[in-house]
Amino acid sequence: MRWLAAPCLLLAGVTGAAADEFRTPSISAVRVEWRAVVDQLRTEIGTRPAIASRFMFAGQRRVPAWDPRSTPALVQLNAINAPLFNGIGRSPVPVLLPFDTAGYLEGQADGTQLPLSRYQADFRPADLFHAGPAGYDAVFSLLSGAGSSRTFAKPVEVQITGSILLYDLADPLGGKGEPVKALAAQFPDMRRFIREGYVRYAFTRFGVPYVVSIQCLDSAPRARRLACREAYPIAERFLKALRIAGGQPARPRHDISSEIAERPTAVSPAFTYYPGGDIISRSSIRRRGGRADFAAYSQIRFPLEKAPAAIRSQSFGRKRTEGVYPWRDNFCEARSFQVGQCAAGFGHQGQDIRPAPCPPNSNSESSCHPRKQSVVAVRDGILIRSLKQQAATLQINTRNEHIRFRYMHMNPSAMDADGILSGRRVAEGEKVGVVSNYLDFPNGTSYHLHFDVQVFTRDGWIWVNPYTTLIASYERLIRGRGREIGTDPPAVAAVVHDLPVDVLRRSAAEGRAN
Repeated sequence: MRWLAAPCLLLAGVTGAAADEFRTPSISAVRVEWRAVVDQLRTEIGTRPAIASRFMFAGQRRVPAWDPRSTPALVQLNAINAPLFNGIGRSPVPVLLPFDTAGYLEGQADGTQLPLSRYQADFRPADLFHAGPAGYDAVFSLLSGAGSSRTFAKPVEVQITGSILLYDLADPLGGKGEPVKALAAQFPDMRRFIREGYVRYAFTRFGVPYVVSIQCLDSAPRARRLACREAYPIAERFLKALRIAGGQPARPRHDISSEIAERPTAVSPAFTYYPGGDIISRSSIRRRGGRADFAAYSQIRFPLEKAPAAIRSQSFGRKRTEGVYPWRDNFCEARSFQVGQCAAGFGHQGQDIRPAPCPPNSNSESSCHPRKQSVVAVRDGILIRSLKQQAATLQINTRNEHIRFRYMHMNPSAMDADGILSGRRVAEGEKVGVVSNYLDFPNGTSYHLHFDVQVFTRDGWIWVNPYTTLIASYERLIRGRGREIGTDPPAVAAVVHDLPVDVLRRSAAEGRAN
């Protein structure tokens, strides 16, 4: 009976039965073809015979293919590149980077070593390199004016991820794209597509999915924004330079099945919430509505330090004076951001979280004031953020997870001063900022935290609805299980935010045009 029922219950890569039942995500594990990796490394190193003689490719075939002793050349390679890419040997998938190890070693040997960017197709030293049990992620920036006919206001960032874990999503846009003729010989199965604000190049090598992406605007070039067609030659320059830089075999992984998520048994006397997908009437683009998603994508700590807190729309609603509860999903509200998990194709990407209202007569110096409310790390992880960026991303890379959490609306100057920058490791519950109102400029929005979740798929990092994940984390914080309530009758939402309805609709229209 369970075997017959499971296919009927699949939703967003997770099975769900009862409305108040949350489930963990379903995750697939890939198998790495390590012998093909060693053969490719031998070919790459072989272009410089003096360097190739330093590597041992014989291997000990009496040990399993996943045993590090079967790939001594990779052990050597990891030792060579670890000073540049810390922890590279922790990756259970081959690490592909735009780095010419053989040329770098040859320069060391003959005393003609050049700046590191010359061995990286003119890309600067990595802004971020992070490897762990799920795979690796790296961010490189192109030097100003290199590889492009236009000098951009800021360096162009290129991201690459290789992962042994893939989240199984019900993804209507997944798997699409067009071939890239200029790279067909090197990457026969490559797909290029624009999705959720990034141009992406997805391919499989050695059985492993990789995605290279650049944030861009799918429209005509603008003074301070990179157009996606301008990003094409930069991405292709990066891809052509990819070589094996490290990685190490690990024991084979197994798929991770969806299970019922852990939740408190005691019932909270106060905490109530509307079902996932039940967004405010007419708050979505083209009135396509929300999307129910029962997945608790990770067991996290709630992102605000203290309860109570409210999850509700910052753009639509009845009154600002509403209480903390019930909570309401706002993942698919009208925005100009592409969100493949929403029926309209556009949405909010995450959830808005507001600290509880202050008691009457409290002042701005009170510890209750929103700008005094601490924002904390939801898990142990590593930060991804460049100077002046208003978004901070926390990445989790463990044996069973490859997931990202993004925080927005904190002040960039304060984050810069506090060292909230790429590569910093933080512990679960550690303060990473305070609730603020920054949106391109101070006072650009109301005081709240925007929080979202991305998981890795064959299309790269995809936004998923964090509503269920946040409900489960809040229940752990207050040590009580919330109560789901029924939906409201249809009603026209009044605008209470700094973006009127006509502005939101115009923004959405621009997003569609872009």
